Amino acid sequence: MNDSAVGAVIDENLISLARSIDSFEGYVNPHAGRIAGLADAVAARINLASHDRQTLKVAAMVHDIGELVMNRDYFSADRVLTERERLDMQRHPVIGEQEAAKRGLPRAVQLLVRWHHEWWNGGGYPDCLSGTSIPLGARILRVCDTYCALTDVRPYNIPVTSREAKQFLVEWAGIEFDPGVVMTFLALSGLAELEAVNESEGGLIAS
Repeated sequence: MNDSAVGAVIDENLISLARSIDSFEGYVNPHAGRIAGLADAVAARINLASHDRQTLKVAAMVHDIGELVMNRDYFSADRVLTERERLDMQRHPVIGEQEAAKRGLPRAVQLLVRWHHEWWNGGGYPDCLSGTSIPLGARILRVCDTYCALTDVRPYNIPVTSREAKQFLVEWAGIEFDPGVVMTFLALSGLAELEAVNESEGGLIAS
């Protein structure tokens, strides 16, 4: 499938795949779809072209497909990973890129999957890209994925409030996150995807 066909790939099969990835990672609530919504809202504020926004949404839906393919028990373990596990885990973006290619997803989607763990300061993985050498879509995914992970329930994660998660983004802007993307993200409001999830009540944590 070429890039011109990216608009056709958000279908029931992709949604089902995203749900499988969420379930494997231990998310009870839709995680990939939440990231896709926030990423698209950021992209809209930055005035990304429509095809780039579509590419970003597709990449958000499958960004952790590498974890599903690897199928490691430690991905949902309630403990600190061993060094060997950590190094193995860092292979998942590359494996995800390969799996996205096998499934016929566009090259632009494949690369966003590969680079969604790159850090603004070059301290990420797998390629240690930094600054604007990281595609904008991957920088947006890094921010939105982190925010959603912090504010949702997982086996080893107690969700924080949206205010606390936003403060984390501010503190790590210029280190892990593109400061400009963080500023744009913080300007978002009125979106259901911004609410933090409370597992015990099945509802929302107040901001």
